[in-house]
Amino acid sequence: MDRLLTVEQVAERLNVGPRFVRRLIHERRIDVRHVGRFVRIRESAVEAFIEAGAVPAVIRSRSRRPRAA
Repeated sequence: MDRLLTVEQVAERLNVGPRFVRRLIHERRIDVRHVGRFVRIRESAVEAFIEAGAVPAVIRSRSRRPRAA
């Protein structure tokens, strides 16, 4: 079972402000749960958001030939 996180906890984990997390919620870019009047975010939803924005590293070969212009 996932932990339910507050907006402030998610903001700290993403290293952003709470306002940005609320914007993600408003734009429905992150899944939320309502517990009474409180908004909680599943830990797995935060992880999925991070993975969706991950960019794979590019591995370049080191050739000694100059590139053509």
